[in-house]
Order: sequence, then C-alpha cells, then structure tokens
Amino acid sequence: MREFEYARGASLQQIVAGLGANAAIIAGGTELLNWMRLGIADPPRIIDLGGVDGLDRISREGDHLTVGALATLNMIGEDPLVLAHATALGQACLLAASAQVRNRATIGGNVLQKTRCPYFRSEVPLPWGCNKRQPGSGCAARNGINARHAIFGWTDACVAVQPSDPAVALSCLDAEAEVVGASGCRFIPMKEFHLTQQEAAALGSDGAELETRLAPDEIIVAYRIPVRNGARSAYVKVRERASYEYALVSAAACVELDADRIARTDIALGSVAQRPWRLATESLVGASPTREALAPLIQAAMSDARPLPQNAYKVTMACNAAVRALLTAAGQS
Repeated sequence: MREFEYARGASLQQIVAGLGANAAIIAGGTELLNWMRLGIADPPRIIDLGGVDGLDRISREGDHLTVGALATLNMIGEDPLVLAHATALGQACLLAASAQVRNRATIGGNVLQKTRCPYFRSEVPLPWGCNKRQPGSGCAARNGINARHAIFGWTDACVAVQPSDPAVALSCLDAEAEVVGASGCRFIPMKEFHLTQQEAAALGSDGAELETRLAPDEIIVAYRIPVRNGARSAYVKVRERASYEYALVSAAACVELDADRIARTDIALGSVAQRPWRLATESLVGASPTREALAPLIQAAMSDARPLPQNAYKVTMACNAAVRALLTAAGQS
C-alpha cells in the first residue's frame, strides 16, 4: 500500500470541494482498503465522510423513507421503519457479508462495491487479461471460469456481475439515490443507477470500466424509498453456504394484492448482470400468488437471458428465486 493524504470532511460542501484529482471517499472502509491492497485503486488522497452529521439517519418523511448513506447494514436491517415499509431492504442488508462487516459497511459504499470476479480481484501484476483493471487486455472470464458471471447485459469486453444485496432491494422498491456534487443535488433511480456492459458501451465506454451513472465529483448522501400502503416485499438470496457468501443469484419482490390476485408487483434479480435486473411484470397482474401460476410467467420474463458456457443453471435458479420471493412477499411461502 502506498502513501496517501488523509482528510476528514466536516461538511458535504467541504468534501465535494475536495473531490477530483483521483481523490477517494472512505466511509466504513470495507471495500476501499481491499481495493488499495490489491492495486485496484491507488488514490493519492482519501476523504473521510465520518465527520458529517446526519448521514446515518433513517426516517420517514411523508410518503418516503430516507436512509442515510452512512447507515450501516446492521442499522438498516434492524430498523423498525425499514422492517415495516421496506422489508426486502432490511432482509438484504442482514444477508450481506458477516455480522462484523455489517457493523462497519455503509449502504452508500455497499452499492458501489466492485465485482467479485476472481480475475478482477487479483493482486498486480495480473497474469491474465481484465479490461476493468487493464483496458484493452481482454476478459479472461469470457472464455474462462464464468460459472458465477452474467446472464444479462454482458459484452465480450466484460461478463462481470454487480454483487450488492441492498442494491437489488433498492431497485425493486423504486428507490432513488440522492447524490451531491459540484453542480448541486440530483436524484438517480436505483433501477438505472448501475450500468450493464451493453449500456456502458452505448455511452461510449468499452463496456468494462464504466459501472454507474455517478459522476466523478458526486457522492451518495441518502436513498429515498417510496412507502406504498398495502405493499409487502421480500428478499431471497441463494448461495453455496449460509454464512457470508456472495449470492449465486438473488431476487427481491414487492407485491400488492387485490383479494387473492396480484394487483402490482416489481421484481429485481441480483448477481445476474452488472446491475440489478428488473423483470417485466405486466403479465403477472391478475395472476394467483401460487407457484403453479407464477413459475411459467417468470420463465417467460427470463426469455432474453444469455447464459455463458458455465452458468446456464442461473436461469433456472433465478426463476425459482423470483417465484420464492414473490410467494414470500405475498405471504404464501
């Protein structure tokens, strides 16, 4: 690890003014320190958000929940407001990482974590190509070990997935990220916050380096989550062992029922693309919340999946996770 300058900002204005020249933001530090150790990032200046008051608040403001970017995953997962109005988010936070990491990791940083692709998460010098680390060097996972990689939105330049659990729930719940930068404040819908490799390529990137719509001089300060009366949500995470493993696939579902039929539902899948993948759900409106009714509809909504040679299992697994999340949210599990 190389030497760097450290600063602790006392206000958002102070922190935003210090961004640029490859400065990095640190909150819990559970990701940034790993990036620096592996050579993924080498910032000459680190700015600590911890001195800004109020960024860990969780409150209800009218018809929205506000979750501050410095709220830790354990704080969110145990908060009564979140459990009552954004259950899927609370569940996603408590299923992320280990208890020790959740006590440090913030939701602002969690959604910005990098892929868990082992070709990417290696120490320098890399013995293989990785366009995220060395642009133009190729993607070793494309024709290598890709059992955990994308089935949607990938390109030959990169087949990595976004690993955040809370990001999937936030996308499903139609949350917005409140970001502040040199140009002021704006809101980015979480279902659009991350970019697939195809979306990044359409914006002029090679499809590997650009991962979000966050500008270099912007930071996340909070998330706004609509409170939908009568809606219930759930998060399902499928992993090889129930400890601190990252998801093979995950699913968040939010459901509103009219008698014994689905009146509205939103579904987001995790670990299947470089962003939480929202499924088209129009065909589910009017359906009975039963496995027999939902399974074929979810399978049809997954018809545009493009599995890689080693991960076709993810298509079936994601279908089953989505059905299970729907049934759980509808109280039918």
